[in-house]
Amino acid sequence: MNENLIFGFFMRFGVLALLGIMLSSPVFAQCDGRLIAEGAFLHPPLCAPKEPKRIISLVPTFSLGIALELGLPVVGAPLFGMSDEDLKSKAEAAGVVDLGSFLEPSIEKIVALQPDLIIGSSFLGEEAYQMASRLAPTALLTGANWKEFYRTLANIAGVDDGIEGRFAEYEKRVAAVRERVPKDLRVSVVRITPWEFQVFLDEPNAWAPFDVLRKAGVRRTDFETSETNVGTKRIDFEGLAGLDGDILLYIVGGSNDSATSGRHEAVLTNPLWKMLPAVKAGRVYRVDAGTWIEFNGLASANKILDDIETYIIPRP
Repeated sequence: MNENLIFGFFMRFGVLALLGIMLSSPVFAQCDGRLIAEGAFLHPPLCAPKEPKRIISLVPTFSLGIALELGLPVVGAPLFGMSDEDLKSKAEAAGVVDLGSFLEPSIEKIVALQPDLIIGSSFLGEEAYQMASRLAPTALLTGANWKEFYRTLANIAGVDDGIEGRFAEYEKRVAAVRERVPKDLRVSVVRITPWEFQVFLDEPNAWAPFDVLRKAGVRRTDFETSETNVGTKRIDFEGLAGLDGDILLYIVGGSNDSATSGRHEAVLTNPLWKMLPAVKAGRVYRVDAGTWIEFNGLASANKILDDIETYIIPRP
């Protein structure tokens, strides 16, 4: 996705006028909060509030979901167009103000909410950091691993207590699931978008849902596995032949219009799709885009484990 499109919102809605206000009130005159000297976020050190009261999340996935799981006082986030309806409902119940689209959140609303901490992900980029940090202390987290992201955000917010206990419970469940996953089974996973098929690889730094699969002992096909960090394979209909797993999980949409484009209906009737071993065997299942594409913390990780138990582990 073009970063210029994603962050073009910082140049909208009279941003030049707002910059004059921001520049007159520098955040870092001196730190009277918690100075965090290092961490997995852009431009440490960070002067974080001792007890944040008004947090804005610029990202409606990792930072929003994890912040709410940690019980943090999130006052605003871009909720429009989210695929994870559970997270959206949770945010609305917590009184989170909708900032609009992730691509074009309302700067007016951000300013009006008077945040004392702004959080997000580092893929937002340097320009987004420079703009946001003039409003409030800003942590755009860089951790590739979702657990590292979780721990970093907890540390920034000063709520470290209990985090490791939560992970211990989760790891206990992962171990139990791993014992039951068939060792001779291969699983394929593909995302259907309006323009291509995307295959998130089983690799050392796999995207969070696929890291959960990996840790739970789910084995992917050779086509979907790498010992280096390749990222995502983008394939056409001919490339589907590599998805020769015993079971096929497919995702439709997530953060775009592919859930409503109708293309997936054409995919399911295409002869090349029907030729896949799992499809021919009747072992093909659609999984939730909100969980698999907008992964946002322990709740999402446990939903992935639910899918493993539902679709991959044989029933008694």
